[in-house]
Amino acid sequence: MDEQAPRPDLASIDLRHLRGFLAVAEELNFTHAAAILRTGQPALTRTVRSLEKTLGTPLLTRTTRRVELTEAGHRLREELTPLLKRLDTTLRDVTGGEPPLLRLGFTSLLPEACVARINAFKTATGAGVRLVRRDAPLAGLTTGACDVAVVRGDIPPDAAVRTHLLLHEPRIAVVARGAAELAGRRVVDWTELAHHRLVVNTVTGTTRPDLWPEGLRPELACTADNFDEWLEAVAAGHGVGVAPEPVARRHSHPALRYVRLKNAPPVAVHLAVPSRDAHPLAERYLAGTANARQATVS
Repeated sequence: MDEQAPRPDLASIDLRHLRGFLAVAEELNFTHAAAILRTGQPALTRTVRSLEKTLGTPLLTRTTRRVELTEAGHRLREELTPLLKRLDTTLRDVTGGEPPLLRLGFTSLLPEACVARINAFKTATGAGVRLVRRDAPLAGLTTGACDVAVVRGDIPPDAAVRTHLLLHEPRIAVVARGAAELAGRRVVDWTELAHHRLVVNTVTGTTRPDLWPEGLRPELACTADNFDEWLEAVAAGHGVGVAPEPVARRHSHPALRYVRLKNAPPVAVHLAVPSRDAHPLAERYLAGTANARQATVS
């Protein structure tokens, strides 16, 4: 008869282990996670390894260059994130200490439409709002970095989120000043860009070659993992960039020009919350924004 594996001593797991794991799962970097938790990196490493040892399974794979979640790590993060958020809310309510806090995530720029809504939300609820920037898909919503996220572009079909359309933003072309053909233009038609090489932000960008008709698509010049890399690649003359107009114009650069696009499809901007176990304040923010927009349209 095969011997059964010993059951993990779950009673030995405390909040320190769970919060430590979630911080690393969110940042995928022990140094950054330790700074957020205000602890040392060696102590955080021991905490996560202790949790893995108790559970009897690896939660992270570590190399000298990166940290990634294992299948068990993904599953634990997904289940644990809403539980700890709900616990934090309950503890704040019981102690009557700090006011409840909503974490509003965004990527490269928070739309102006959110500013008035934030002030109205704070007045109506007495809650605080902390703005969280993440160069990550869905602004870090699925990793627990925020409670509600401002998301530009298409929502991935497999994303476990509920959304509300906030607004549409026009697109604008971003070109290097040395790009003779485009830099001197005031307006460029969307179809003309099919004949130019395109720089694409693959993580939080909203413009990819497949937005153009098949057979008339721009060639991919290079990709970037975040907005700043994307901007510098365009400035270096690697290719043309396309971004939402408010985002592009907010980031001035001496080597860049912004050119208005004609006939370009607009960028949808959504608010998103987790489809399951969303923070109560996130539900109120989403509902309040939807009601305010409905009233404006009416």
